[in-house]
Amino acid sequence: MPVRTLYTHATVFTADGAGAEAFVVDGSHFLHVGSEVSAREAAGPGAAEVDLGGGFVLPGIIDAHTHLLMTGQSLQKVALRDAADLAEIQRRLRRAVEDDPGAPRILGAGWLHSALGGTAPDRRMLDEAVPDRPVYLDANDLHAVWANTAALEELGIDDGTPHPIGGRIGRDPVTGAADGLLLETAAQQIVWPALARTATDAERDAQLESAFGHYLAVGVTGAVDMAVQDDELAAFRRALHRHGGTLPLRVKGHWLVERRGAEAENLAQVARARELAEELSGAWLQICGIKIIVDGVIDSCTAAMKEPYADGSVCGPIWDRESLIPVVVAADAAGLQIALHAIGDEASDIALDALEEAHRVNGPRDRRHRIEHLETVTETNVRRLAALGVVASVQPVHADPAIQQHWRAVLDDDRVDRAYPWTEFRDAGATLAMSTDAPTAPHQPLPNLYVATTRRSALDPSLPPNLPRYALDLADALCHVTRDAAFSCRAEDRQGRIRAGHLADFTVLDTDPFAVGPTQLLANRARLTVVGGRVRFDGDVTP
Repeated sequence: MPVRTLYTHATVFTADGAGAEAFVVDGSHFLHVGSEVSAREAAGPGAAEVDLGGGFVLPGIIDAHTHLLMTGQSLQKVALRDAADLAEIQRRLRRAVEDDPGAPRILGAGWLHSALGGTAPDRRMLDEAVPDRPVYLDANDLHAVWANTAALEELGIDDGTPHPIGGRIGRDPVTGAADGLLLETAAQQIVWPALARTATDAERDAQLESAFGHYLAVGVTGAVDMAVQDDELAAFRRALHRHGGTLPLRVKGHWLVERRGAEAENLAQVARARELAEELSGAWLQICGIKIIVDGVIDSCTAAMKEPYADGSVCGPIWDRESLIPVVVAADAAGLQIALHAIGDEASDIALDALEEAHRVNGPRDRRHRIEHLETVTETNVRRLAALGVVASVQPVHADPAIQQHWRAVLDDDRVDRAYPWTEFRDAGATLAMSTDAPTAPHQPLPNLYVATTRRSALDPSLPPNLPRYALDLADALCHVTRDAAFSCRAEDRQGRIRAGHLADFTVLDTDPFAVGPTQLLANRARLTVVGGRVRFDGDVTP
């Protein structure tokens, strides 16, 4: 079987500024990109030929911020993102029990604060639907878990359980009783490990393979996993073994560093990440840096803001400057990439202060650090970020108008008029890398691009756009999920472009979005996904 393959009859978006109509793949790399005549000459005699039937080819999409194992797990949970109210949430939970009466617990994902109509989540609401076994529901943003009474009992949480550092156990404002809402580190450090102990390696392996399959089917060839911990790492190692030293798609991982009570404990996590980065540096799986969650999210009023929320509340960061700076300086000195979750405008202040200190202490070099989300950020900090060479890592699906009602209500001032200001980063000269942050949002990249280029809703396109002045040009948006996403994870020399010498990672869409307009991104589909020259998904082949 010939190793060299000529691909013809296509519109090729190279992400290099020039188009093409044909290309040649030799083994795992692009050999030639250009006209059909030049490609045929480069392919030479004996090459295989694939007629792409007028398809639109772009470099393989890299989801620059996602959670692979959690996405696979979420696909098995009760879907709640489109549950319009409490009654619908309860109905779906009851049906889950009917469908699996022997299930030891019910897991759900994606619930929105707006579905509760201004009422705070409470364990008794879930008890009404499922009183006889634990229920754990991930919030849409994954920064809160809503639990019923049985779940609190399973976790050992009672009215006197202390709040973890950087988190909060919800309490009834009158009685002080635990109300079932577990925020930030209370979810991440209590609920997640407890549920991980109930799962088997076989279940995790199946969930990871499901995530791989779902991503390949929508044209994604690489992912940056932004919260790798022991369970994820072990699952990736087993996947490497199953796939003979490769993976279905390329994975870069950031080791999650959690806030602990002592600086030595925080620095020990950085040392572990450095050891893993030295060990895992292959073509398919790398640990390239650390992830730090500086603050929470706006929907739960846990993002660190400079001014109070609409209800007068104020929430400090999970990591203050005193605790964050030593960790950032140490990770920077170790050559690790640092990804800092910062949603509130005060959180981006803290993140940039820490990165500036790392520059001062460790001296100049190419760092490629990143700030994640940046939903609210001052104009000053947009400029600071660009001047430091920090990548602005954003998720357009988080700005979908269908999930913005509660977000806007809890701020309810002029801060909502500069929400998700993507074009400001571009205009300041920063690199913009786009991603989905699945499972906090759907993993499909084309609806993500639709939101990016229109600021309209992929969930309900009838809604008015969310600050359309911040919409991105389609060509720029395509580069942000390919070329710039590769740059964000130090892979721009081999991924993110259709260019001779680069890895042959590419995606073929049914239709050319430049010809049919961004609205058709919601109807477009990936026809073919190729990773390293190997077809990993073929939509024309019946499974």
